[in-house]
Amino acid sequence: MRIGVLGTGNMADALATHWARAGHEVTVGGRDTAAAERLARRIGGGARAAGLRAAAAAGEVVLAALPYGAGAEVVRELRAELDGTVLVDCSNPVGPGFRLLTDGGPSAARQLAGAAPGAEVVKAFNLCHEDVWRMRPPVFDGRPLAVPLCGDDAAALARVSELVRDAGCRPVAAGGLDRAGLLEATAALFIGLWVGEGADVQAIAPPLSHASGDPAGSATGTAATGAAGGR
Repeated sequence: MRIGVLGTGNMADALATHWARAGHEVTVGGRDTAAAERLARRIGGGARAAGLRAAAAAGEVVLAALPYGAGAEVVRELRAELDGTVLVDCSNPVGPGFRLLTDGGPSAARQLAGAAPGAEVVKAFNLCHEDVWRMRPPVFDGRPLAVPLCGDDAAALARVSELVRDAGCRPVAAGGLDRAGLLEATAALFIGLWVGEGADVQAIAPPLSHASGDPAGSATGTAATGAAGGR
């Protein structure tokens, strides 16, 4: 697969390294071509450096590894090159106080879709710190990391699912692009709990077997079902 990467930061580095190791053709693009060249050398696996426009044109799939606020502006400039591509948004619109910057407006992913209407946008890879994506592979307690994906096009989701697996993770269908804002809000919540409270976010949710109550009708399951019905 031909992959273009917009940006030369930590997320670009971590994710593109997995994909180059998996044999994909990676082109790293940045406004600073020297930074793009340094990153391409670090990624290895034949990765090459280019400007943002050339990287966008080179990819069947393009990763927008850009800060929220800059992403839509850059993508709008490149909309002709992005026509017909799968555009992956990994940004988190989180501001001071772990506030969701898009509150009341379109998600970051929706903003990219509006800036490049000819691309199929998929929201993914936004729930973890870049150091998690550097793991080979990201496995915890024997379970591969699950990566939620939001998008509207089945073929685009299939391509991004392949890239998730190439990173050693498990793709999880999380609905259409209209649900991307929920992923971004989840990131804001998690970051606030991790950083602000030192909380173990994995401890928040019960195992899947108990998520909707105990089907055997135990006291715990009955209580959980009653609580869910009372909301």
